Amino acid sequence: MVPPWLHVLAIACLAAGIGCATIIATDEFRRPQHMWIMNVVWPVVALFGGVLVLSFYFQYGCLGTRKYIKAATSREQRQPPNKAGTPFPMMVAKGALHCGAGCTLGDILAETLAFFLPAVPLWFGWKALFSEKMFAVWILDYIFAFAIGIAFQYFTIKPMRQLSVWEGLAQALKADALSLTAWQVGMYGVMAIAKFYLFGILLNAPLETDSVEFWFTMQIAMIAGFVTSYPVNWWLITAKIKERM
Repeated sequence: MVPPWLHVLAIACLAAGIGCATIIATDEFRRPQHMWIMNVVWPVVALFGGVLVLSFYFQYGCLGTRKYIKAATSREQRQPPNKAGTPFPMMVAKGALHCGAGCTLGDILAETLAFFLPAVPLWFGWKALFSEKMFAVWILDYIFAFAIGIAFQYFTIKPMRQLSVWEGLAQALKADALSLTAWQVGMYGVMAIAKFYLFGILLNAPLETDSVEFWFTMQIAMIAGFVTSYPVNWWLITAKIKERM
């Protein structure tokens, strides 16, 4: 049985995430990002990062607004403010969050689709290959996360490097495939521990998609995804495979 305090905590954390995402989206409406895809990235990652992402956005994310970039261009600065004013570890964090936004959207869409269309998990091996439905849905999660994550990276790399469509896709795959895979590994790990141990053994309660506890656990899982993808992003940026942001 899920204890009442956990239910209340889940609701509070989900509400905080939605609230922080709304604050960021409202600020972006007034001060849009220079790179349009970041207008999507920041609110999405705030859904799980909450106050931490909100603080990070106002300290470093706002340096990438059109206003700041335009002012730097007019002054002919050698580096735009989002790069000049952001320490390297924070650039890595921004790169990991950029990847994580695609993963987050992909996971939300996949989990929702599998819930409303119960036949979908069957297409990915539930009952035929896996006795546990979650494993089949993970395949769908990865497909969605991969597709959206690569799209996010494409719309970042292509305009920055002025590449053709196919060159942009190739570089997006090169820059983000390993990062988003590392993110998903962290997310899967936490979800497995929560479902099979914390809820399955300790609480003896199901962890279902239509519960606030599931999405609260997903918030924690996304933070774990950030942790597992951070060193990968550090290497990708250091090796100049992925752009500094």
